[in-house]
Amino acid sequence: MGSWYWIGVCAGLGVALGVLLAGILVGTRATLAGAFVLAIVAGVGVGLAIGEWDEAVGGGAGGALGALGAAQLVAGTLRRGGARFGTAVFVGLVALVLAGLAWIPAAGYLEATLVPVLAARLRRRAPERYAGLRSLAKD
Repeated sequence: MGSWYWIGVCAGLGVALGVLLAGILVGTRATLAGAFVLAIVAGVGVGLAIGEWDEAVGGGAGGALGALGAAQLVAGTLRRGGARFGTAVFVGLVALVLAGLAWIPAAGYLEATLVPVLAARLRRRAPERYAGLRSLAKD
């Protein structure tokens, strides 16, 4: 396996750490910023533990993309009345699956691409505001 494999593994593990930290910490904009910074630091740490600077860059980028992608889902879940602990547990399980998938060749790159894309899709599909009783009114 070449360096491309280890960079992909670090990117995938960074995505998993970003998703986990977003699931645990996201609630307000300040905690989102904290989760984002911690995910980058954790991804860089994983990259440096596994390899050199190129793996660290891959891990940091994966952490940032994972945190931003999962933050959209977690914030929407909490806004719609989801329990904080239950949301953190389910997002943690997803992060565990993502960490396992990161060891498959090229899957880490795919994770780093798909998590933000799915979050952008969720953001487009979300309604702007709650319609309330206006949705029941006949035009």
